Amino acid sequence: MTELELKYGCNPNQKPARIFMEEGELPVTVLNGKPGYINFLDALNSWQLVKELKEATGLPAAASFKHVSPAGAALGLPLDETLEKMYHVEGMQLSPLACAYARARGADRMSSFGDWIALSDVCDESTALIVKKEVSDGIIAPGYTPEALAILKAKRKGGYNVVQIDPSYVPAPIERKQVYGVTFEQGRNDLKIGEDMLENLVTENKTLTAEQKRDLLLCLITLKYTQSNSVCYAQGGQVIGVGAGQQSRIHCTRLAGNKADIWQLRHHPKVLNLPFRDDVSRPNRDNAIDVYISDDCEDVLGDDVWADTFTTRPEPLTAAEKKEWLSKVSGVVLGSDAFFPFGDNIERARRSGVTAIVQPGGSIRDDQVIDTCNKYGIAMAFCGLRLFHH
Repeated sequence: MTELELKYGCNPNQKPARIFMEEGELPVTVLNGKPGYINFLDALNSWQLVKELKEATGLPAAASFKHVSPAGAALGLPLDETLEKMYHVEGMQLSPLACAYARARGADRMSSFGDWIALSDVCDESTALIVKKEVSDGIIAPGYTPEALAILKAKRKGGYNVVQIDPSYVPAPIERKQVYGVTFEQGRNDLKIGEDMLENLVTENKTLTAEQKRDLLLCLITLKYTQSNSVCYAQGGQVIGVGAGQQSRIHCTRLAGNKADIWQLRHHPKVLNLPFRDDVSRPNRDNAIDVYISDDCEDVLGDDVWADTFTTRPEPLTAAEKKEWLSKVSGVVLGSDAFFPFGDNIERARRSGVTAIVQPGGSIRDDQVIDTCNKYGIAMAFCGLRLFHH
């Protein structure tokens, strides 16, 4: 097939719409549903991300995409009991690929509501069973087992979008797009990201553990497919906070850091043991947790709302308790798609437990940024690679 007609473009008034190849066959096959224009933008961007993560680490990878940026991305590492509870997968038999998606979805469950899913490997039954329980628009993978495909085809009353991509497909080296009738052309960003990009350690701390290197690569590859400006926090083989599409670097750092802090606070015993009613759905639990963690919790949730959500009114998570919990966080890494112009980004990153950073370098204030890292013993590598994505 050289083209696929779509219902409409980004918005319902944008017709006609299609995806097509000027030469050769489309590398994607729709196995179920009717994916739209934005679905395919998410699918093709997210597929590249997980494909590169698998190539860079050798581990299964998954991504959760919304509006052409990742809400989460992760590797297929086992989950402990706390993460199983946080990600609503307690008691399930999880394959490595299922662990990857549970982690990707769990990075920012609020943003992942209605996500597009990308998997680096053939979707198995274990992964499909997780997808079955989540609110999601569609999925792309290099293949599906018969059991997994049957589960996915039954989702959303049979209308769930399932796309298969040819894993051997290699796009043309030159890519084009139109804006306002003007055609833009550039070489595809096919530069491979590897550990050699972490060798130029410019700080006094020149030690990176194997886990930090893995997570820094995860950050860089995630940023490669995140709308710029962008900053990414990661820990334990998964993204825990993404700040995408901001005009200011510090706002990226703050946005991603706030998301990372929420992820950390979801580990708190008070959050893990919230007395939810049995009839409260996953999305409503995630919404309630987000509000419970917020500073204006008592103002937002009145007695009636509490009663509709919990069996008993929970004790608040105080500002002092949150501060104490976050003060113990360490081992987080951070990546930036362009240089940090000021040391304030490092100050904000440190508050979220960041101990290692990768960024391109090249600011006239690099010395200030390095000095700020040195003040806190943070290791920082200059990768020399800007990763803008638009």
